[in-house]
Amino acid sequence: MITTAPSRAQLKHVKKPALVGLFLSVFLAMLDAQVVATALPRIAAEFGGTGAYAWVTTAYLLAGSVTAPLYGKLGDVFGRKRVLLGALALFLLGSLACGLAPSAGLLVAGRVLQGAGSGGLFVSVGASLGEMFTPREGAKYFGWFSICFAVASLAGPVVGGVLTGLTGWRSIFLVNLPLGLVAVALLLNLELPRRRREAPFDFAGVALLGVTITGFTLLTPWSISLGIAAAVAFVVVERRAKAPVLPLPLFRDRTFTVAVLLSVPAGFAFLGSINYIAVFLQIGAGPAEGGLLLVPMTLAVAVSSVVASRVIARTGHYRWAPRLSMALGLLAMLGLTTLDEHSPLAPVLGCLVVFGLAAGLNMQVLAVATQNTAPRADLGAVSATVNLARALGSALGPVALGAVFTAGLPAGPAHATHGVFLTLLPVLALALLTAFALPHVPLRDHH
Repeated sequence: MITTAPSRAQLKHVKKPALVGLFLSVFLAMLDAQVVATALPRIAAEFGGTGAYAWVTTAYLLAGSVTAPLYGKLGDVFGRKRVLLGALALFLLGSLACGLAPSAGLLVAGRVLQGAGSGGLFVSVGASLGEMFTPREGAKYFGWFSICFAVASLAGPVVGGVLTGLTGWRSIFLVNLPLGLVAVALLLNLELPRRRREAPFDFAGVALLGVTITGFTLLTPWSISLGIAAAVAFVVVERRAKAPVLPLPLFRDRTFTVAVLLSVPAGFAFLGSINYIAVFLQIGAGPAEGGLLLVPMTLAVAVSSVVASRVIARTGHYRWAPRLSMALGLLAMLGLTTLDEHSPLAPVLGCLVVFGLAAGLNMQVLAVATQNTAPRADLGAVSATVNLARALGSALGPVALGAVFTAGLPAGPAHATHGVFLTLLPVLALALLTAFALPHVPLRDHH
């Protein structure tokens, strides 16, 4: 593979506008995962209450998960910038299709296009940061990556509700167009190594991995069976592929393997539990008050992300962050299991803040750790795999926790959320044990 790296003088010139473009792209992609929640009733009313609208959210998340590994490999082979711009173009095309959709079916199709673009944005932005900066220098910028996630998660329902009320639900998609074009203009300043294809593309591996992800995400008996069969075939194909979409030798690296294993329960616990925490808060208060109670938790995510990234960048040590993250998460969840709708506000807010601090400590640390030990030619595959593992966890979380919540509803919503919090205890305990298996490899201050 041939690469042409920009000089440090060039990087100094382009970093600031390019970074704004990168973070704006991530913000838009994450915002669209949350923004439709408050618009779904209007969408269902306009299209006659058809059941297809339930896929408006699922299609976006599933398409993003399935395409993430593909984008990682495309960026490794053809260059990150062109793949990133292609993903952003697909995301904007999907946004336009959603905003103009005349039926629920075409709206879901537009969400598939949007999701396919978002998968490329998450992976390509993370890998681009890995190419722009050394692992130690880049650690502080991954903190801003986490802040984009946190702010978009909180702002999504609010923005969706405001825009839907003022200008209609279609505007929540069309607003992406001017913001996305700003991101495109900023990303034109992005200078990264250029690459040239050196081997046949692994189409079979991409297809089998997509089937595997879909099977395990849908969580039906037939889909899980299909997913297992596709996973076995995927391993066989990847062992023989000349340029595999997921190089299996990466799993010989203990840092990579532990980070992937840890990303699944992290996504399950920290991303999969948000809806049920929101339900718990609304039991003793209204929807508006419950939403406001989430603000301290989101601020805690932002604070811990920034502080952790600065400390890691200064010291070069990161292993403490996921360990502390899982320990604090376990402590916060233990606290929530002791509370109910009659509990004072202070302990509730305390648990939420601790949980937010825990979430911010692990969001992008694992990406930094894997990029530190990965071959430079596989940065995209490494970033895609860690993102995929977290996405699978965050997809499995709502399904599994939803089953627990539904089973507990006959005894009341407070009892149901209590069951969810109890279920998360062993998940976080397992994650804590896994975090202690992460090896100590000081961050490099060179590529």
